[in-house]
Amino acid sequence: MPKTWMSWSAYYTTKPKLFKNLKNLKMSILVFVDARGGQIAKAGLEAIVYGKKIADKMSASVTVLTYGSVSNDTLEGLGRYGASKVLINKSITEDQDDALTSLVAEATQTENASVIIFSFDPAGKVLAPRLSARIGAGLVAGVISVPEIDGNSMTVTKNVFSGKAFAKYEISTEKKVLSLLPNSIQVNEGEGTAEVEEFSPSLPDNRIRVKELKPLGGEGIPLPEAELVVSAGRGLKGPENWGIVEELAESLGAATACSRPVSDMDWRPHHEHVGQTGIAIRPNLYIAAGISGAIQHLAGVNGSKTIVVINTDPEAPFFKAADYGVVGDAFEVLPRLKEAVEKFNAAN
Repeated sequence: MPKTWMSWSAYYTTKPKLFKNLKNLKMSILVFVDARGGQIAKAGLEAIVYGKKIADKMSASVTVLTYGSVSNDTLEGLGRYGASKVLINKSITEDQDDALTSLVAEATQTENASVIIFSFDPAGKVLAPRLSARIGAGLVAGVISVPEIDGNSMTVTKNVFSGKAFAKYEISTEKKVLSLLPNSIQVNEGEGTAEVEEFSPSLPDNRIRVKELKPLGGEGIPLPEAELVVSAGRGLKGPENWGIVEELAESLGAATACSRPVSDMDWRPHHEHVGQTGIAIRPNLYIAAGISGAIQHLAGVNGSKTIVVINTDPEAPFFKAADYGVVGDAFEVLPRLKEAVEKFNAAN
């Protein structure tokens, strides 16, 4: 045998590191899950389920990357949503965007990830474009469906023109970065336990120092995650009348929202403002009382599965976008809706 040749057994013995790396070459889907306050939000679970759907198409596995003080039981439980493995860095905090970007880049290389998935939430909006630029990956933000895959090409769908149309984007780069619009994927809980590993690579220092962090959200269900939303506008005539909105929302287990004029007049907090210049939502049910339906408001809510509009003006533009419309006074309709919901809940 020539001197430059070597038997496979001898080569494996002399180059064990190479063979260890070869074992790790199996393709994976990496899902970054935000964990502010040590909690994993519904949007993060949606991203994992979405990643699993892609992984099944590609014969790949799903690795979740997160940070902070999430409990080990919670991390292991992510296996019920499709995660095979969870990597956690316990030293990074939510305000360290530079370090988080580097963390995701390191995990992408370590896990040989071909697709990296974020939620289209505050963290994803910051990290996804940074990662895309760093690793030279194609990025589509705010996707709403499972992609079509043809070889190295991936075609995804997203809303465009303020939700008035859909567009398909083809990504052909080796690495692909996607961020999933909340409430686009049904969260199905199955069985399974994820393997949990600490992931603490050497990371650069942050170039930006956050001096203060003030969360905008109040108590209750965060609007981007809410499946039921009760909203109202200037038709309520004043902040003192918002009790009927809150009471209906409580009986439904819904979040409350408002139109921009209402938040601008300080009738309601700004984190409840939904619309093009506020929060875009995609609940299963959106009830709008006393809102005329300006195009800017419609742009933020027209992804809702079912829209119910209550207005005294039968010519209100919102009726054109509604699945159900009630021409009537919100002060009469909302209490009667609440009464009907309570009767239904009592009977069931």
